[in-house]
Amino acid sequence: MTALLDIRGLRTVFHSLAGAWSAVEDVDLRVERGEVVCLVGESGSGKSVTGFSIVQLIDPPGEIVEGEIFFNGTDLRKATEEQLRDLRGNRIAMIFQDPLSTLNPVLTIGEQMREAIFEHRSCSREHANKEAVDALIRVGISSPEIRLRQYPHEFSGGMRQRVAIAIALLNRPDLIIADEPTTALDVTIQSQILYEVQKLARETGTAILWITHDLAVVAELADRVAVMYAGQIVESGPVDAVLDQPKHPYTLGLLNSSTGVVNPGERLHQINGNAPRIDARPSGCPFRTRCDRVTETCVQVYPVKQEVGERIFRCHNPVAAPEVTS
Repeated sequence: MTALLDIRGLRTVFHSLAGAWSAVEDVDLRVERGEVVCLVGESGSGKSVTGFSIVQLIDPPGEIVEGEIFFNGTDLRKATEEQLRDLRGNRIAMIFQDPLSTLNPVLTIGEQMREAIFEHRSCSREHANKEAVDALIRVGISSPEIRLRQYPHEFSGGMRQRVAIAIALLNRPDLIIADEPTTALDVTIQSQILYEVQKLARETGTAILWITHDLAVVAELADRVAVMYAGQIVESGPVDAVLDQPKHPYTLGLLNSSTGVVNPGERLHQINGNAPRIDARPSGCPFRTRCDRVTETCVQVYPVKQEVGERIFRCHNPVAAPEVTS
């Protein structure tokens, strides 16, 4: 069966006077219908660039130079701008990390939500208002009829983000790409949003690509997880398998540095060093400068992709057994 989203060999670069630097390199990623896949990694790992590449929103000096991005069997890299406009906000919705990049400051929330509906289907203003009210209720906004008449500046940052999420849900898209959408929300509202996302995927078959750095969200939300480092997916597989028995030392480091594995008052474990800059990635394995399992092979040879059952990872010296610190 064809995956709803099937990315093969994606490479996205950013050009400079010194050359072209790969922000995303050789990325393969599949998302099935009704599935929630979390893309996790540190800031600067290439997660957001991957999301923008899918919907063809990479602006100069960025450029997608290699790979195929199939959505429902169609390669989006070959789609016309008209076809992409019809897909965006309709069959593919994207929730951005910054709601101010989504909402128009001079239009009321109601005008923007109705516009999102009218752009892709015909219905009455009354019906569009009802759908907008229902969407606001789903994301935890009280007095929705009043809120529809207000402007973005009358909302807090967290409420603006909830509005952006509500707009993404309006047309019941086939795929939602969510770029750290709950970062600005408190825990209660975040849990409500995660519940609504899981419900949407389960009841309508909407697929979710959820971009995050929060492993607690991954554990609660995902069916599968892909771990990204220095522009590459270094490990992927079913969420329970990856979190319980990580194969890549970077995945293990992320788990050991999360708050859930230490007792209150104890220092967090941390990964040594920092992720390499886009223009200063080392030879061989990109994680080798921070890894305590490094060998001479890691220094010289780029790790190839290994597949073991449903697990995929890139590492010369994979973790053999659970080593998550308790």
